[in-house]
Amino acid sequence: YQRRNRIRLLCNPGNNSKSSNSSNATDTSTFGKSSSSSVPPTPRTEKEILQSSNLRKFTFSELRSSTRNFRTDSLLGEGGFGSVFKGWIDERTFTPVKPGTGMIVAVKKLKLDSFQGHKEWLAEVNYLGQLSHPNLVKLIGYCLEDEQRLLVYEFMPKGSLEHHLFRRAPHFQPLSWNLRMKVALEAARGLAFLHSDEAKVIYRDFKTSNVLLDSEYNAKLSDFGLAKDGPSGDKSHVSTRVMGTQGYAAPEYLATGHLTTKSDVYTYGVVLLELLTGQRALDKNRPPGQHNLVEWARPYINSKRRVIHVLDPRLGSQYSLPAAQKAAALAMQCLSMDARCRPDMDQVVTALEKLPEVKKTYKCRT
Repeated sequence: YQRRNRIRLLCNPGNNSKSSNSSNATDTSTFGKSSSSSVPPTPRTEKEILQSSNLRKFTFSELRSSTRNFRTDSLLGEGGFGSVFKGWIDERTFTPVKPGTGMIVAVKKLKLDSFQGHKEWLAEVNYLGQLSHPNLVKLIGYCLEDEQRLLVYEFMPKGSLEHHLFRRAPHFQPLSWNLRMKVALEAARGLAFLHSDEAKVIYRDFKTSNVLLDSEYNAKLSDFGLAKDGPSGDKSHVSTRVMGTQGYAAPEYLATGHLTTKSDVYTYGVVLLELLTGQRALDKNRPPGQHNLVEWARPYINSKRRVIHVLDPRLGSQYSLPAAQKAAALAMQCLSMDARCRPDMDQVVTALEKLPEVKKTYKCRT
């Protein structure tokens, strides 16, 4: 099928974090190499999407049973899309089993009155039903029954990067420098795969709440409700309604609605800056002039001597200054106001792989 036949998306399915500070994707125009499966052409209709996906079709009764009737003590998080519950299914048959047995899954249940709903639900099935990569969250199946819309994912026990990066609580251990760079690299690999000739997908909503961590802090991208097919033929961009999350969207995308892979590179730069500083992309609780992280930090990360002034003080002396300077310089390249000057995600991956902390982290894991 021609790639011009696309799913038109309106809103974001939200995120799985309970954080009251997390912002769901919205219409920003109203405010400021690993193995993979072969990706078939994007289906044009709902029926074709559901039939072509490599997913298990669950009944609502099965998912109600696996989550103990969506009990509150099974609740993992809530977002604009709806609520996410912990469930248990048999690893082989995928049928419901008793809590504590079988395989744990995350069951996302769309709010029945959600405006954001069905198109984003269908986009998740479309993309994650076809794409497979170590740094994309695995979608196991879905439920489409009457007005019910549910999605069943692999369970990511460490939750979102947002939770680990921005939580401020007594005795809470912040992410180490090595883990931050490991997550930065793995998230970059996920985006690089999406941009590859195999997938040709623009993610459009890269942010800390959409980066999930497994038990070993392996990072995987989630929430594909805003994803779009990349441009086809001799086209340089995709023209679309401006969507995303405030503080993350690339300036040329906000100005024109022209979406490219370099739009994702910009948002990646924002998240890399969040990893370096421990600060949110947008926080109106910060002093005047510091609400927008990119605008405030840009003069500092432009200077090797001043980078240290914006690094997360909770990192202490865990990092080497040359490594931090290189990571900051990479963030600066990604955040270039001229999209043509930003690196490709493959280049970002290569740059991060050269950081000594990343090498050390991966050496320890092998």
